[in-house]
Amino acid sequence: MGKKTVILICICFTMAVLLYVAFRYQHTSTERLENQYDNEIQQIHSSIDQDQDGIDDQIDILQGALDYVASAPKYKSKYYQTGYSNDGYGVCTDVIANALKNAGYDSMTLIQEDIKNNPNDYAIVEPDRYIDFRRVKNLEVYFSHTAIRLTTDISAIEEWQGGDIVIFQNHIGIISDRRNQNGVPYVIHHNDPFQKTYEQDILEHRKDIVGHYRISE
Repeated sequence: MGKKTVILICICFTMAVLLYVAFRYQHTSTERLENQYDNEIQQIHSSIDQDQDGIDDQIDILQGALDYVASAPKYKSKYYQTGYSNDGYGVCTDVIANALKNAGYDSMTLIQEDIKNNPNDYAIVEPDRYIDFRRVKNLEVYFSHTAIRLTTDISAIEEWQGGDIVIFQNHIGIISDRRNQNGVPYVIHHNDPFQKTYEQDILEHRKDIVGHYRISE
């Protein structure tokens, strides 16, 4: 291999690394999108306050998701001996875990209990409490057992409320209390290292919505 070829390879490698770093940390904005919807849709409230902090579950979950993404977690899939991510990194399911935790729900424990009670529904060979609650497929099963199933029809805009949970084929997020000009709410999520913000107008562009849930009424 010639000297020029080696130099070219080194330059290309360096550029690739720089591009990766640039994209890796570009999605740390905590600025929220503006509500573009003119007609008012009232935000619903839950009748349950699981953690008894004076804030109902629906709002607690919404605020928990916002608080978590405001910390600007960097996207990386890791295994944690404590279960919950605690080092500034995370994935889409960590938005859910922290949102529920803010409302008084320990999803790590709750999902492990549900796996124990319904092993055939999960099809997990060896349950692992520290990672099972951070997998989309397991969350989908858990919410189908415990939460209120709602419409996946985006046109039914009043049925989509801040604090709801939306599940895609391989992804999950929390519905925002802010909406685009069509009245469709934004999604609070953590999809990959390349997204610029954590609250995005994506519902109308996704064709893989498989679930829409609400923790309590």
